[in-house]
Amino acid sequence: MALLTIAGVSCNNNTNTTGASTTDTLSVSNPFYSESSLPFQAPAFDKIKDSDYKPALEAGMKQQLAEINAIVENKAAPTFENTIIAIEQSGKLLNRVNGVFNLLTGANSTPELLKVKEEEAPKLTETNDAIYLNSKLFQRVQTVHADPAGAKLDAESRRLLDYYLQKFELAGAKLNDSDKEKLKALNKEEATLSTKFTTQLQAAGKDLQNTTQQPKLQGMDNRADRQRLFEASWNRAEKNDANDTRKGIARIAQIRATQANLLGFKNYASWKLQDQMAKSPEAVTEFFSKLVPAATAKAKAEAKDIQAMIDQQKGGFRLEPWDWNYYAEQVRKAKYNLDENEIKPYFEIDKVLQKGVFFAANQLYGLTFKERKDLPVWQEDVRVFDVMDQDGKQIGLFYCDYFKRDNKDGGAWMSNIVNQSKLFKTQPVIYNICNFEKPVKGQPALISFDDATTMFHEFGHALHGFFASQQYASLSGANVARDYVEFPSQFNEHWASDPKVFNNYALHYQTGKPMPQELLDKVKKAATFNQGYAFTEALAAADLDMQWHILPATAPLQDVDKFEIEALKKTHLNLSEVPPRYRSSYFMHIWSNGYAAGYYAYTWTSMLENDAFSWFQENGGLSRKNGQRFRDMILSRGNTEDYNKMFLDFRGHAPDINPMLKKRGLL
Repeated sequence: MALLTIAGVSCNNNTNTTGASTTDTLSVSNPFYSESSLPFQAPAFDKIKDSDYKPALEAGMKQQLAEINAIVENKAAPTFENTIIAIEQSGKLLNRVNGVFNLLTGANSTPELLKVKEEEAPKLTETNDAIYLNSKLFQRVQTVHADPAGAKLDAESRRLLDYYLQKFELAGAKLNDSDKEKLKALNKEEATLSTKFTTQLQAAGKDLQNTTQQPKLQGMDNRADRQRLFEASWNRAEKNDANDTRKGIARIAQIRATQANLLGFKNYASWKLQDQMAKSPEAVTEFFSKLVPAATAKAKAEAKDIQAMIDQQKGGFRLEPWDWNYYAEQVRKAKYNLDENEIKPYFEIDKVLQKGVFFAANQLYGLTFKERKDLPVWQEDVRVFDVMDQDGKQIGLFYCDYFKRDNKDGGAWMSNIVNQSKLFKTQPVIYNICNFEKPVKGQPALISFDDATTMFHEFGHALHGFFASQQYASLSGANVARDYVEFPSQFNEHWASDPKVFNNYALHYQTGKPMPQELLDKVKKAATFNQGYAFTEALAAADLDMQWHILPATAPLQDVDKFEIEALKKTHLNLSEVPPRYRSSYFMHIWSNGYAAGYYAYTWTSMLENDAFSWFQENGGLSRKNGQRFRDMILSRGNTEDYNKMFLDFRGHAPDINPMLKKRGLL
């Protein structure tokens, strides 16, 4: 997967503040009452009960609003310290609770937690609005920003000042009181509907992977069974029952268009891309226009190969979406003499982690890892590692939770429980979540090469967090634009197939021997197989997202299915055999996970990371020297500089699309 924030409203993570005490609003017996005494403020998961979250969240909101009020009522002239730093320091308790609450509602939820989430999401949104729509607070921020003394600030402090000014402006701080009230009502309704969407989808798709295509289809010989499974996935949230999401998402899209209109933008995407690398939906559309023809042409060629295989076997039917994975695997076997079952024994999950993911981090950045069993975890499968820098000094804690559960959201993601900040003297506590099939007891945990690559991807996000070296948590690590945050993660995927790394971890689980050269050569030759399909389904999802979010405020409430058909037709992504990676009705990224008008980011950052990897190839590949340069110029910078400048400084030129097309076999 992908980086995830479910319900974050405060300004930073784990900060030191002065202001309202929690003593009168939260019981001293509540585990969130004070900072955890465990290493790096790791949560005491063994002491936290479901009933602790609601009072802690509400006390946290109350405390933060009191802290904000103290800033507003300060009689002293606004300064960087008494206004910007004070905002940055607010919300210590709320962030402490949210860091754990967001983790568990996504990775280990219970009915009680989901109920709390539904109840508290609108209140969290109201708290956010009370801060960023506060006229007096905004005036103080404006005063500090206009003060000539700002020129004397260090570069990161100036960046923080710009960050907060833009955040207030984009939130609606310049609106008149009447429009602010309208915006608050819309924000609250959106939060309620987004939370309801998550609950509905978790119930509707309990036994399904979050994507349209399901892994089991690849091995299903019976066509009727394949069709049933595919349609269960395709229609999971469209059954006209309590978990049908269509009415809710149509209203969310309408709300977002209205929000943007209130703020003076022609559509939601124009509003939300203001602080991204792309800057505008027009830039994204132009970007897509360079990709769609090549991707769909390759997908159509792949479809012909698959249809030929069906005809060769006298199948007597036309290729449908539920047939693709099954017959694509047969085409791969025929073309490359490569069987997925032949590969899997070489990808045992612990070896992939320790001899692959961790090994690459050691070779590039000098990191070492030590598992520890003394810290409490949220579920028995979770593992914890100390992360040590090249000098042996510990720089953070890493939690990994890799196996699928019914009470876990689909997909893969990374987030921080604690963010790095020099101001608050905190170091990162980071987790990776995946959804691999758990083996039966006594059997090895074997995964596919795609799954292994996902582990490298999510750890790329983790490295972005571990190497953070910022003064301020708001600018730290992976707290960056959506169309930049996937750059380090996708870049890290390259090391999964690097010869030195691959040969270190791709060891047969029974013999311990590396993958034979003949088999390895087949894997390499098949690297661009099915890339037309993979790229087209991703572009279709990204296009759906963008088209939902360029709707004007005057557009009527949409019929979801009709809208989807017309949207894909308009951009020539309506290939019947290649459905979008996510259908609108179960597109979690855009309706509740913060990627609204932002799913294009995966493709945009693929351009960045492939071009950056080309620099490595030009300069000797995997080495400590090259890794250190990437760490210094990209991974450790967080949001302290303009994203385009950081990339340009590292690469020496603006992003080039060709390395990405070449990697996917489209050039």
